[in-house]
Amino acid sequence: MTDTVISSASKEIVIGFDRPFVMIGERINPTGRKLLAEEMKNGDFSRVEADALSQVAAGAHMLDVNAGIPLADEPALLCEVIRLVQSVTDVPLSIDSSIIEALEAGIAAYEGKPLINSVTGELEVMERVLPLVAKSGAAVVAISNDETGISEDPDVRFEVAKRIVSVANDFGIPTADVIVDPLVMPIGAMGNAGQQVFRLVRRLREELGVNTTCGASNVSFGLPNRHAITGTFLAMAVGAGMTSAIMNPLHSEVKSAVMGADVLMGNDQNCANWISIHRDPDATPSGRGGRRNRRRGPTQETV
Repeated sequence: MTDTVISSASKEIVIGFDRPFVMIGERINPTGRKLLAEEMKNGDFSRVEADALSQVAAGAHMLDVNAGIPLADEPALLCEVIRLVQSVTDVPLSIDSSIIEALEAGIAAYEGKPLINSVTGELEVMERVLPLVAKSGAAVVAISNDETGISEDPDVRFEVAKRIVSVANDFGIPTADVIVDPLVMPIGAMGNAGQQVFRLVRRLREELGVNTTCGASNVSFGLPNRHAITGTFLAMAVGAGMTSAIMNPLHSEVKSAVMGADVLMGNDQNCANWISIHRDPDATPSGRGGRRNRRRGPTQETV
C-alpha cells in the first residue's frame, strides 16, 4: 500500500490506495481567467482569497496554487498567493509552476510539506526539479510526457512515468512521494482517451505502486454538459484506482460522482462522508413513528 503524505503547518492529508479520493481544488489559477490574472498582476488578491475559502467550504482537501501570468514576476506572485492562502485556510497546497525559480520561491514561502506540480520526463527538467523536491522533502506530480511530447500510446506514457519514478528514487525521493499524472486527453477529440487513462492508472497502481492524479476537466473540453462527463470520468477513474484529481469541487455533479465512487469502492467507511453531506435534516427518524408514516402512505407533498 502506498501513502503519500502532504501537509500544511497544522493539517495532514494522505493520498493512498483504498483511502477516500482526494479532491484538489483547481480554481486558484489565472490561466484562462483574464479577470483573475489582471487582478493578481495588480496586487489584488481578493478573488484568490474567495476562491480558496469557497473551494474548501465545498469539500476540497487540498488546493492547487498557480500564479503563471505572462510578463509578471511569477516567483514573487506565487510567494504572495501561498502566504495569503495559508493565512485563510489550513488545507495543504499543491505548488503549481513550470518555472524552477517560482517553485524555489514557493517552497521557501510554504509552511509544511507541499506537493510540487510538476516534473516531466525530459532529462533536463528532471535534473532541475527533482533535486529541489529531494532537498525540500516535498512530494511531486510526475507528468507522463517527455521531449517527444504526449504519446497516444498508453504503454509509452507508462514507460515515461516509470523512468521519472526511477530517476526520482536515484535522487533519494521515495516512490510514495511521486504522484503520476497519466495525462487526460479531451474525449471529444480522442474517443478512447478515457479507456487509455483507466488502463494506465491500473498499471501505475499494480506495477509501479504509485498514486495518481489528473487535471479532471480536460476530459470534457469542448463538450456540452461538461460537468456530467467530468463526474462520470472521475467515478470510473476511482474504480480503476486513481487516488486524487485537480478538479472544481464547486460543481456538485462532479463532487457527488467522486463521493459516490468512494462509497461503492468501500473507501468511505460506513458511508459516513456521504451521509454527513446528504442526510436530510427533516427526515423522519427510524422507529415507531417512521413505520406509522409508511402505513399511511405518501402525503400530498410527496405524490
